[in-house]
Amino acid sequence: VCFSLISPQRIRTFRRALLRWYRRRGRDLPWRRTRDPYAVLVSEFMLQQTQVATVLPYYNEWLRRFPDFSTLARASESNVLHAWQGLGYYARARNLHALAKIVIRKHGEVLPDKIDNLRALPGVGRYTANAVATFAFDRSVPLVEANIARVIARLFDVRDPIDSTRGRETIWRYAIDLLPARGAASHNSALMDLGALVCTARVPKCGICPVKKFCHAQNPETLPIKKLRPPPKELTEAHAFTFHRNRILLEQSTGRWRGMWILPRARSTSSSSPVYMSIFPFTNHRITLKIFAHPPPRVRTEAQRWFSIAQLASIPLPSPHRRAIEQLLARRLQKLCSTFAPA
Repeated sequence: VCFSLISPQRIRTFRRALLRWYRRRGRDLPWRRTRDPYAVLVSEFMLQQTQVATVLPYYNEWLRRFPDFSTLARASESNVLHAWQGLGYYARARNLHALAKIVIRKHGEVLPDKIDNLRALPGVGRYTANAVATFAFDRSVPLVEANIARVIARLFDVRDPIDSTRGRETIWRYAIDLLPARGAASHNSALMDLGALVCTARVPKCGICPVKKFCHAQNPETLPIKKLRPPPKELTEAHAFTFHRNRILLEQSTGRWRGMWILPRARSTSSSSPVYMSIFPFTNHRITLKIFAHPPPRVRTEAQRWFSIAQLASIPLPSPHRRAIEQLLARRLQKLCSTFAPA
């Protein structure tokens, strides 16, 4: 289907139908109530690879803690990672922190409004640059994220995998065709909400779709097409739980959770069973986390530190390690209580 073959009048009719629906049914999201470039940028970083429902409680708290580029640039990496804790993909937080420093140092505390300059900043790709340009600077540029890609793939019956080079470019071309000269922010938000609320991945609500007469999908649930992904790689990681004099030994990670505190790597596991196990996904891996009880080491490494239980709330800990620590501490408390319980 080539949208350029459809009359301009039909394109305008499509946009009007979409916007009428959006004004009645669109989501009221806090980042849509502002044009502040910093607030818009924060929301876009948080929404990369994270669902709206997860982001909502973090967004307002982040702006309370770091209300502008200057405050964020002055913050320590530890405080930034702690504020991001629970959102995952911590490279986003490090990139946002680095970006704030660049804006202060090179751009006079003002976020650039040109797309090429935005894309030169850490962590800003095609989508994020266009989103900031649209929502903060009122530029008429297209957006393609998961919801919009699904809507467009169904509207135009796109048969190329949308995660292939050809498929991605096809979706972007259609997004450009649909774009109005003015009001791009509302148009892009409307497409997103249509995908989130009506044109959903599973069981799309075609019966109430405001633009169903424009849709060329014969069987919408089969679209969009995606490339077959290889199964996740299985990894096992062994870490040590060392609790001594009401303190826990942690070490600062230099790996995937760089700058965060984690349980130290277990020195030896051959003669014991894990006291805790969990499985969690991380990018294209499926990681089995095994925790073993260890006595205090004779000598701590430079990366290791003892923390009181009270201090754990104020340091950045990745969720899998925080959950493990909380469960192991709860077990110790339960065991202690049962010891002193009356017979």
